[in-house]
Amino acid sequence: MTDNYTPPEASLEIPTENNSGQGKVGELPEGVKGFSWGAFFLSWIWAIGNSTWIGLLALVPYIGFIVSIYLGFKGREMAWQNKRWDSVEHFQRVQKQWSFWGVLIVGGLFILGIVAAILLPAMQSSSY
Repeated sequence: MTDNYTPPEASLEIPTENNSGQGKVGELPEGVKGFSWGAFFLSWIWAIGNSTWIGLLALVPYIGFIVSIYLGFKGREMAWQNKRWDSVEHFQRVQKQWSFWGVLIVGGLFILGIVAAILLPAMQSSSY
């Protein structure tokens, strides 16, 4: 008796470009690495939005600033590894928005602080 059975060929294609959300598997695609102003300025908020839970350590006193610096340098890589993205372009678009809002909010608070530092003493010293 002869065996005429031949198994079907498997057509398993493993995507090589978009390996987001799979942890530390393989190499990061071009355009993922870089500094993230959004992760630096909005540390714990950015961490929740990008499923990068280690960023919640930014809420711990005394180490929060160190965590923010770490997220600034490594945040984009961790966000790619921890969350599923449609494409590299989608990832870059979202991270650009995080950076825009981080810089805008911190810059606005900085300007508000300067204005308050100028106006509050002037208002207290005037006599009515």
